Amino acid sequence: MDLFRIKRFGHSAAKRKAPSKELQLRFLHRLARLLKNGYALIKALEIIQWDNQLKSLATSVISSLKSGSPFDEALEYARFSPVVTSYLYLVRNNGDMVTNLEKCTTMFEQRFVYMKKFQETARYPLILLIVFTFLLYFIKQSIMPTFLNFFQGAPETVSTFMLAITIIDTIGYFFIGFLFVLGLGFVIWRLNKSKIDIDKQIRLYTLIPVYRQYKQMQISFLFAIHISSLLKSGLSIREVLINMSKQKKQPILAHYASLLTNELSRGIYVTNLLANLPLIDKQLSIIFQKHSDVQALEKDLTVYSELQTEETHRKIMKVITYIQPIFFIILGGMIVTIYISLMWPMFQLIKTI
Repeated sequence: MDLFRIKRFGHSAAKRKAPSKELQLRFLHRLARLLKNGYALIKALEIIQWDNQLKSLATSVISSLKSGSPFDEALEYARFSPVVTSYLYLVRNNGDMVTNLEKCTTMFEQRFVYMKKFQETARYPLILLIVFTFLLYFIKQSIMPTFLNFFQGAPETVSTFMLAITIIDTIGYFFIGFLFVLGLGFVIWRLNKSKIDIDKQIRLYTLIPVYRQYKQMQISFLFAIHISSLLKSGLSIREVLINMSKQKKQPILAHYASLLTNELSRGIYVTNLLANLPLIDKQLSIIFQKHSDVQALEKDLTVYSELQTEETHRKIMKVITYIQPIFFIILGGMIVTIYISLMWPMFQLIKTI
């Protein structure tokens, strides 16, 4: 029966169109508010059905829950973001639905804000990039041949002008090649990510400077929130790690949990290995080393996850504010280089007159 339900849901979910991020956020906000006001989950979802825009989502989730699916799987079937479903999966066992949903909604809202801010920041540079591409093409096809004919009568400037052509061609080829390699790399990564060994994935993440820091903050946050949530349910550290190693939504967390479980099986506490895991913040090792009491550990991990959320928000917003200045500097440098490359032969020609 479960196998039939999974196949039926998987087939239907594949055809279902994913709701917009904004609609998902509205749904989560409304559900969290209703649960906080004391409504049961099904009753809260039935109230959400009153909103015509959210009715299909609520109906889908209710249907999945009544068929026996956990809440995170019901949202996954409704095509909610993996950010939401993976977070709710990690904390499904601690029983605190209201707190979990509020934290999940806050995290998802922050990501929504990041994307909106990034799109707003990148819109103007993207327009300039398109204009620059057409300008470069126009220079190559119209202006350069005209200048070449003009300088044919002045042999002393032809070599300088040919150098200018080489510089402009190099800029154009570099620009096109960079975009091609970036796009091709992204497509190859998306198609083959699941086939790449998890250790190789981790090594690749650590080689990308800015993304490495973001990934470390993300994995550390999920690690802390997962352990603190499961400790609340009364599980031991070993049981928490075994539970984490069995989940499939966060492969890196599962891999790290397996390594730490093996350490415990050998009678070694997790602090030494935890400090050497490349995508785990060293502060987590200090927190584990400091506490032998489970309640104190759970409290510190909860505080750490909250601070990590704030720090992630601050750093991402800071990086986004750098996008436009860096892009304008690079684009301005290219324009100045092209201008000098075109004008320098003219200056040489003027000197010979």
